[in-house]
Amino acid sequence: MKKKISIIGVPMDLGQTRRGVDMGPSAMRYAGVIDRLQQLNHIVVDRGDIEIGRPPKYDIKNDDNLKDLEEVVKANQSLAESVADVIDEGDFPLVLGGDHSIAIGTLAGVAKKYENLGVIWYDAHGDLNTGETSPSGNIHGMPLAVSLGIGHPTLTEIGGYAPKIKPENIVIIGARSLDDGEKDLIHEKGIKVYTMHEIDRMGMTLVMEEAIKHVTRNTDGVHLSLDLDALDPQHAPGVGTPVVGGTTYREAHLAMEMLAERNIISSAEFVEVNPILDVKNQTAEAAVGLIGSLFGEKLL
Repeated sequence: MKKKISIIGVPMDLGQTRRGVDMGPSAMRYAGVIDRLQQLNHIVVDRGDIEIGRPPKYDIKNDDNLKDLEEVVKANQSLAESVADVIDEGDFPLVLGGDHSIAIGTLAGVAKKYENLGVIWYDAHGDLNTGETSPSGNIHGMPLAVSLGIGHPTLTEIGGYAPKIKPENIVIIGARSLDDGEKDLIHEKGIKVYTMHEIDRMGMTLVMEEAIKHVTRNTDGVHLSLDLDALDPQHAPGVGTPVVGGTTYREAHLAMEMLAERNIISSAEFVEVNPILDVKNQTAEAAVGLIGSLFGEKLL
């Protein structure tokens, strides 16, 4: 179906410690994301980038083990407002990151417009840490917990309300690196997770069929949050936290194609493209290819 898509870039690199991911939105634009979507007959509006503040020094932890908290909060508040405006105008919000801490703002803006939002979290990591459980203090490892209302109040209250989502409406796909605190929270909240073990054993087709059924049960919208580190590093080398043993490029395309066939996704973000760590913009090109599949591109 023809959509009006509003692209919002978020050049955020403060949710983690490896510089360069702030160039991710530019890399995906350079890889042709706008032309790709227009060739599929979608109407595309590029709303530019969210302004990101710069701290006097990087990677400074506060007393709650959170790095660069003030700047991350400000950027995500601005993003939440922009995303909500896009939805009010009837457009599809497509957010380009930036590190995965931007999902805090995306979900704050999206969930404000949906009473019961489903979430597909396509990622090597659970992103369910808090300041208490995080080994690093990097906020890009916390956005899913924050969106569940778990974590520092300045993060959980972005957008003026909490929680944004419910644990029973979440599916994590592609996980293969989970901290102990995240595992505990997954079991405590009953969050549905398809690790690489399930993908290997069941196949991506069955995983996606079950995931789609799960996130469309009693929900009124579905958000896709795709971290490029879900793909194996051989297919997406330009990410900050690569983990070997990830999904193949074709498995990821199949997942996007199945979502397109069902036409269930109402908002999306693609994050953690780091051109500094990339090889000839391979990861940005992979992201744009997946975006194409999500919005209806087919092999034949």
